[in-house]
Amino acid sequence: MFTGLIREKAKVISYKNNELTIASKYEPKIGDSISVNGACLTVISINSGSFCVELTHESRENLATENLKGLVHIEPAMRLNDRLDGHLVQGHIDTIGVISKIQKNENGVDFFIKIDKDFIKFVVPKGSIAVDGVSLTVNEAYNDSFKLTIIPLTFKETLFNSYKIGTRVNIETDMIARYLYRLTNSSKNPLTWEEVDKIMAIF
Repeated sequence: MFTGLIREKAKVISYKNNELTIASKYEPKIGDSISVNGACLTVISINSGSFCVELTHESRENLATENLKGLVHIEPAMRLNDRLDGHLVQGHIDTIGVISKIQKNENGVDFFIKIDKDFIKFVVPKGSIAVDGVSLTVNEAYNDSFKLTIIPLTFKETLFNSYKIGTRVNIETDMIARYLYRLTNSSKNPLTWEEVDKIMAIF
């Protein structure tokens, strides 16, 4: 489990034979889970100043692997006693989004991201979403896309400052939105609003 707060923009040394080697200030241990551009991967080896993770066939099929070069976002798995400043992120990518529009405004930069219509139902205005592992708040949701406003600090400290129209990004929708959708669309056990309140109180 992660928070969506990026620990570091780390440098990719190599990506070959399904293994990704990353130079990083962070020093994980073998077997640790670490988020790379939002995807939960397992550390299989470590060297001085770098570590290696392996991408399974499923990971390669569902991630924007063309971005595994240059710099990537990394975040180690959270501890139970960690402060949750972002939101609960599983590191399981739902779909790949495509940046369709970038527009500067007085408070930052607006990004419009198009995704598969099957996943837009999990994107809630003012709700949470993870884009390449970054915890963000959805401004608006449309038929097949959503809008984010990236504040100057986030723009500076993440890879958003390098994204262009057409860039593909890893998307993880809000875990609570997915669970609530599944529960409320169960014909066998329909969810009541009282139960929804109890679930939301947990988080």
